[in-house]
Amino acid sequence: MKPNTPLERLYNGIIKENPTFVLILGMCPTLAVTTSAMNGLGMGLTTMVILAMSNMMISLLRKVIPDGVRMPAYIVVVASFVTIVELLLEGFIPSLYDALGIYIPLIVVNCIILGRAEAYASKNKVVASIFDGIGMGLGFTIALTLIGLFREILGAGQIFGFTVMPEAYEPITIFILAPGAFFVLAMLIAFQNKFKIGSARVKEDGTTACSKSSCMNCANTLCAGKTAAGLQDEKGGSAK
Repeated sequence: MKPNTPLERLYNGIIKENPTFVLILGMCPTLAVTTSAMNGLGMGLTTMVILAMSNMMISLLRKVIPDGVRMPAYIVVVASFVTIVELLLEGFIPSLYDALGIYIPLIVVNCIILGRAEAYASKNKVVASIFDGIGMGLGFTIALTLIGLFREILGAGQIFGFTVMPEAYEPITIFILAPGAFFVLAMLIAFQNKFKIGSARVKEDGTTACSKSSCMNCANTLCAGKTAAGLQDEKGGSAK
């Protein structure tokens, strides 16, 4: 997959560098608003719109903004779009506006948005920056919706407000309280890490055996296969 193409940017944001499950960013709204799947979906889509628009504007102005004031400039750009989106939500979707509350204006200082502005939009062209914002926003939306979905099912027996569990089901109230967000997030991250390295194989002696290409792309620095591949590369480099 070619770098900086729209498809690669979407894949990067949703899978490879998912802001919630991989980069562990934006934990404040992730843990606070995901009491239901609808709240998670609303917060994710709101953040995605702001991400895409702020990335576009910062990319357009990347050669104009002086390095010495780039962070204040980014905050002004993001705050402008947050204000626009906040007013639109208040006017057209007041129920979602009330549910998200203070976390809408706090998007201004969301580390995902400022991080993508600094790391990507300020260094790349407009189209790639827009899709980078959309990809990261979709990854954030999927993560928040999943967390809200599990919390809503376990804590209230509902999905998007509709009852799906039998009457005999006793909701586990802790999952719609603050600790429940930590439990669900931890379980989803553990599940992702369990199946993240699909190419690793376990030998009879308990060590892992991977192909060299797989080891080089693997995040597990303790993997025996990666260590062996790294040593082989070092020997090959020294031989050259």
